[in-house]
Amino acid sequence: MAAPRAKAIGMISGGLDSTLALKLIQDQGVEVKAINFYTGFCITETQRRLGGRSRDGKIPRNEALRAGADLGVEVELVDISASGYLDIVANPRYGYGANANPCVDCRIFMMAEARKIMEREGADFVFTGEVLGQRPKSQRRDTLALIEKQSGLSGRLLRPLSAKLLPPTLAEQEGKVDRERLLGISGRGRKDQIELAARLGVTDYPQPAGGCCFLTDEAFGRKFHDLLDHRDVRKIERDEIVLLATGRHFRIAERVKLVVGRTEGENLVLERFADGRRWRLDTPAHLGPLALVEGEPDYDQRVLASRIVARYGKGRSEDTVQVRWTRGDEEDAFEVPPLGEDAGLEAIRV
Repeated sequence: MAAPRAKAIGMISGGLDSTLALKLIQDQGVEVKAINFYTGFCITETQRRLGGRSRDGKIPRNEALRAGADLGVEVELVDISASGYLDIVANPRYGYGANANPCVDCRIFMMAEARKIMEREGADFVFTGEVLGQRPKSQRRDTLALIEKQSGLSGRLLRPLSAKLLPPTLAEQEGKVDRERLLGISGRGRKDQIELAARLGVTDYPQPAGGCCFLTDEAFGRKFHDLLDHRDVRKIERDEIVLLATGRHFRIAERVKLVVGRTEGENLVLERFADGRRWRLDTPAHLGPLALVEGEPDYDQRVLASRIVARYGKGRSEDTVQVRWTRGDEEDAFEVPPLGEDAGLEAIRV
């Protein structure tokens, strides 16, 4: 009687590494169910939600679904953006990377979720596209071992691209996966992966570019830390992620922040957040940005915010511009001179 077919849960982003890992495991006859986590911080998914396009003008696509379709593998989209994940992001046990990326805590959380799915599906192991030494914080040998242990996946977390450089997993020891057909890739280069993709016939994949996470972006990271550093409790709401990714942000005072739209699309996004909790600013006599103010600004802070908004509109060359403030039933207006080019805005820009 033939041994039952092994089953695995593959964590897939649709990038080159995770696609290759999926192909390697699939080619060994293992039954694979792929999962893709939605955190709320994915740049491409945020572009899709906002109706935007990537820098090359193309409509952003979900690469995980594309990879699953190419390889004939089921992909389950798992939304963790409303779970305890945001608490992890705001208060990571193992700290942040260069910007606002809590990579170690993030991986532990996702692996633990993958373990639950593995148990639910009756699968034998979980695998990822991680490469030893590729990322300085989360893919060192010690952190790979830490993540495996803390997620509850000891012995059941396989990294096919670097497996020969890591201790054998239970799947390898039990013969469910042939270790000799796995790889020993390490480091930040992608030459080996690109050559492997050509050999395996994997041709449609995004160019390797360091991931799709806002938390690794320097500008987003500044806004993220500014938001949390000016709160009594380090907590972030799901909708605030979109707001952080939209517009120019200015810290007017300790508890007062101004967000100014840069495009018509961003104005439409900001309009969604003008819900009575924030002041909505516009210039009724001139085309220009929509802006939001969070907090309770005093008179001088309102004037400054108004002058900044006037600066970015079509009335920037006028002597004065009227800036309208509304919040629920509250209304106000200021006739102000737009700030000039040498106004020192960079000192307060987040």
